[in-house]
Amino acid sequence: MPRRHLRRYQAPEWWPISTKEAVWAVRPSPGPHSIETSLPLAILVRDVLRYAKTLREARYVIGKGLIRVDGEVRRNYKYPVGLMDVVEIIPTGEVYRMVPHPTKFLWPIPISQEEAKYKLCRIENKTVVKGGQIQLNLHDGRNIQLPYDEGSKYSTLDTVLIDLTENKIVDAVKLEVGALGLIVRGNNVGYYGKITEIIQTYRKRRSSVTIRTDDGKDIRTIIDYLFAVGKDKPLITITQPKEVIQTQ
Repeated sequence: MPRRHLRRYQAPEWWPISTKEAVWAVRPSPGPHSIETSLPLAILVRDVLRYAKTLREARYVIGKGLIRVDGEVRRNYKYPVGLMDVVEIIPTGEVYRMVPHPTKFLWPIPISQEEAKYKLCRIENKTVVKGGQIQLNLHDGRNIQLPYDEGSKYSTLDTVLIDLTENKIVDAVKLEVGALGLIVRGNNVGYYGKITEIIQTYRKRRSSVTIRTDDGKDIRTIIDYLFAVGKDKPLITITQPKEVIQTQ
């Protein structure tokens, strides 16, 4: 695959673009999310949110600084937008969060301005850095350093709720039986429910986990595909209203 260009037939199948309309697609820039798990900002603006009809228009909107991602203005039309990212359309005040979708893999849902201040991030790795502090490496490329005593409370694959304005942790959810889990990859992407069973294996990320949805359906996946989102209820909005889903 070319380093700078991406043919449409090579793009992820879930991207909302036609392989017959043109040859080339926007290739995401290197960033916090991989090609397989993100949408270039231009495609999000043009093909999903439909604030532009052409790539030229999308580049103009983005270049004018009218779009924020996680509270920061992004002028790069190739910027990769991924899981749990908060996208704000500055002129209209509309705010969206990117969440897993059962058929579209990743899709924006509207949220309030108040909720836009917060974001759920999964801890992908923990390291001890200079000074004896613990650094949490989060799924969106964000790093947070904490005193050793505080950082040791968190485990890999746990989820933390981040205040985007101050880049600090305000809440956390352990990935354990009884918590609410959201499937973010695999064949069952988009489903969420209470975790009822975790079967540990030698490789932690390949451990088997079962969630029970609100309608009583048991779904099994691997723990690497699961994202803890709350205890008794999700800490943030993670699904669209049912009437919206039914019309899509």
